[in-house]
Amino acid sequence: MKTEKNTVHLCNFSCKWWIDVHFVTKSFPSPSISFIQPPPHGPELSRISVTNTSDEQSNYSSNEEAACIHLKDIHMSGRLMEDFVDAARENTDKDLETCGVLGAFLKDGAFYVTTLIIPKQEATSSSCQAVNEEEICAIQNEESLFPIGWIHTHPSQSCFMSSIDLHTQYTYQPKIYISFKLMVPEAVGIVLAPTDQSRKYGIFRLSDPIGMSILRDCKERGFHPHKEPDNGTPIYEDCPNIVFNPNLRLEIRDLRQHS
Repeated sequence: MKTEKNTVHLCNFSCKWWIDVHFVTKSFPSPSISFIQPPPHGPELSRISVTNTSDEQSNYSSNEEAACIHLKDIHMSGRLMEDFVDAARENTDKDLETCGVLGAFLKDGAFYVTTLIIPKQEATSSSCQAVNEEEICAIQNEESLFPIGWIHTHPSQSCFMSSIDLHTQYTYQPKIYISFKLMVPEAVGIVLAPTDQSRKYGIFRLSDPIGMSILRDCKERGFHPHKEPDNGTPIYEDCPNIVFNPNLRLEIRDLRQHS
């Protein structure tokens, strides 16, 4: 039985102010080239393989979900997971969580994740709270980025989404596009679990409409169970629309360096 845990609450509301933000960047390849080179063809693009998160999910087809809402592909750098693990290593060694926000631009019907924002934060072994969230919003505004999701570590736990993770995901993943380019249905929740020997990471979303409905109607806070759907549909699932793109440059803005 999986242990429930606290997690991160990140900036996902309409941000209408501008501030000066100091940050460090880590770019691959050289910062002198453009954010995205022409997408390659054939085997150079690697679409993620969907791995079921539980036995109950094995009978559930992601294609059935896709029929409910068309999901645009999300292109990610092949270095995203590795780079975030590196950025989180100091916290992980201390058994502290680390969180971040993913920024993407929309081009030709697909999202491209180009920016990883690691905010100033307060963390424990089972929680991570972003602070100074206006800095996140300023970067999103300045770069005209969609908040395509969030990412956090489970330094000593397995790879799963707790009840509070699910509520956080619900705030990122509406059923329709909202004004000011805020929340998008494609938004993902990434969990990195370096000590989980069976699964190091997961890229998740709430099932739609079942999972979304359960979270919409749930008024509880803190640690609490969610009733499993009678038809066996999972509350959350692996994202079927992730493409790892080796030509995509990832920029890391680590705001913690100026705490």
